[in-house]
Amino acid sequence: MIQLTVNGAQRSVDVDPDTPLLWVIRDELKMTGTKFGCGIAACGACTVHMDGVPVRSCQMPVESVGEARITTIEGVDGKAADAVQKAWVELQVPQCGYCQSGQIMSAAALLVETPKPTDDDIDAAMWGNACRCATYVRIRKAIHRASEIMEA
Repeated sequence: MIQLTVNGAQRSVDVDPDTPLLWVIRDELKMTGTKFGCGIAACGACTVHMDGVPVRSCQMPVESVGEARITTIEGVDGKAADAVQKAWVELQVPQCGYCQSGQIMSAAALLVETPKPTDDDIDAAMWGNACRCATYVRIRKAIHRASEIMEA
């Protein structure tokens, strides 16, 4: 039995220690907001926070989580996350929406660390978050808007 803290709650799962965290989140804990995209940690759809840091859950064995706190899109909160979600809606960022949970998780983590990011900061933080609909311009604009919302 493996013990995890996910979205503030202690959870026990009976899985192989090598099982990717993504599948524990989706299949065992039934939290389907975190998406499977590529399976090789290259697209960002599976991004979650581990102790506040964005990580790719598709390549992270559940045994490596240890006592870290995992936050999924279902549990992300706080000033930065709220601002990002508001900006995403205001600027109608999603097109198909599949990648958006990973995009939001990365953007929220960026704004916690860098509340007034430059375009270069945004590009660096969002690098590796693929969007097949190519909403990158709207994503960047929404991150700047979220920064303004946080400042207000």
